[in-house]
Parts: sequence; structure tokens; C-alpha cells
Amino acid sequence: MIDAAGLRVMRAIADEGSFTGAALSLGYSQPAISQMVRRLEQRTGTVLVERVGRNVRLTEAGQVLARHAVNVLAALDAAEEEVAAIAGLRAGRVRLMAFPSSSATLVPRALALVKERYPEVKVSFTEAEPPESLAALRAGECDLAVAFAYEGTDLGRGEEDLDMFVTRKLLDDEVRLALPKDHPMAKEKVADLSKLSEESWIAGCPRCRGHLLSLCNRAGFVPNVSFETEDYVAVLGLVAEGLGVALIPDLILRTAHHRDVVTLPIHPASRRAVHVVTTADLQRVPAVKATLDALCESAHSPTRVLADV
Repeated sequence: MIDAAGLRVMRAIADEGSFTGAALSLGYSQPAISQMVRRLEQRTGTVLVERVGRNVRLTEAGQVLARHAVNVLAALDAAEEEVAAIAGLRAGRVRLMAFPSSSATLVPRALALVKERYPEVKVSFTEAEPPESLAALRAGECDLAVAFAYEGTDLGRGEEDLDMFVTRKLLDDEVRLALPKDHPMAKEKVADLSKLSEESWIAGCPRCRGHLLSLCNRAGFVPNVSFETEDYVAVLGLVAEGLGVALIPDLILRTAHHRDVVTLPIHPASRRAVHVVTTADLQRVPAVKATLDALCESAHSPTRVLADV
């Protein structure tokens, strides 16, 4: 019923004491001011301005609008400034979720790029596997989700409908076999999984465990899963002690290795696709797009290698 333009006119009339003065202060014509007052009186259903000779004065209702205009217009000006800051990447916040094996590789570099280029943009980060992160994105609890899918499956895997999402592929992540360095197969160039049916296996997250079961099934056996952990540093430690063998993605091996562990490509080769996921609307938000672009850049940049674990 009452718009910002009408409030500005009422405030200007209160300050200037005439339509002409209000028109000059706002940069409008005098007839335009008169028309805006009439329209506001029609909307409010009462007289707002009383004409007294060449001057005008506000009625009681007009005074109420002029008084409230001060705070309302100040709040609108503040809101416009905040939105302009967000649009210009002088402010803004992004909520990022990513699976653990990306949190030591893709994520730190991307966060550093955003901080360097847009220091006023705040990016929060939470670790979560794809089912949880995609559900959080759908619920509006995060803005970007870094997720993965193994060959032959999609990101949703029936757990999430992907129709509302926009995905951008970051990289293909090869899966390798981790063995103790004194294992009989350690000197091979390629690991044949069919020769590992008697081994104890170390499994990871539910999706990784499902992938392990699928690969071993194709190799003709059901793996004996003796240990389960989503901590790949722990996996490397277990393998180094000769307690089992494991499948480990390249993302982990980019940043960590163990002097007593050998990793080999497997036959047939296996990869998982890593994507960053958002929505069509969110990807148009400047801070979200800047973070998405930083993740893409991070995916193709060299990664620092950590010390032996």
C-alpha cells in the first residue's frame, strides 16, 4: 500500500514545506509530486496534505508517514548497500560441504583462492559424504556440495533426485590398491584383484564399501572386510602394519603417503568422478560462483604432498 517513493515524497514535503521545494530536492517535476501524493492518499484512504495558500502542511496522517519515513528509508538504504556489497563481492557468505578425501586437497586451495581474491567473502566448510551433503543442499543448509560417484552410478544413487541441481565436473579420480611394501604383489606394475581373494580388506565409507564389493564381485570373490574406517590416514597405517589391503583414491595419495605402503593401479581400471553441485539460482550468486570457480581451478592445480604418515 505504501511504497518507498511515496515515503520519500512525504519526507521531502515535511522538510521543504511545499510541492515545489519537494520537487526540487527529489529531482521530480511539481506535477509529478502532486500525482504521487494523490496516489498515496487513494491507497491510504485519507488526506495526507493540506494546502495553505502557496504552501502545504501535512495532516496528522501525513506527519505519521513522514516520521516513519526516516527509519524506513534509512533501513532501505542500508539494505541496498549490503546487497550492492554482496553483488560486488565486497561481502557475502558461502556454505560449502565436501567429502573427507577432498578436504585435504581440493578444498584448502579453493578456500585460499577465495580469501586472496575476495577477503570480505566468508566461506564456511563442513565435511560430509555425498548422501548427507546433497540432502543438505536440497534443504537449503549449504550452497555448494563437493560429491563423487563411481563409474556406473550417478551422484544421487537413488538417494537424491538430481533434477533441481546443477553439477560441474571437477576431475576423474583413479582408485588404486594399497599394499604393504613386502607384499608378494608389491613389485607388480598392475594389481590383479582376482589374486587377492584370500586377503583381509579395509573398507571405507558406505559408497566406497559398495564399490569395493562390486569390484571384487566382478573379480570372482566376496572380500573379507576385517576393518572399516573412513579415515584414510588410518587405512594407510593398517596397510603398513600388514593387517589388510585397501582401495585408495588418488586424491588421498596426492597429499599423503606411507613409506611402508605401495600403491598400484588396478585391472580393470576404476575411477570415480568428482563434481561440485549447487542449484541454478545459487550459481548466479556472486560469492557462490566465485567459490565454485575456485574449486574448478583447484582441481587442476598442483597439490602439495604431505610428509609420510
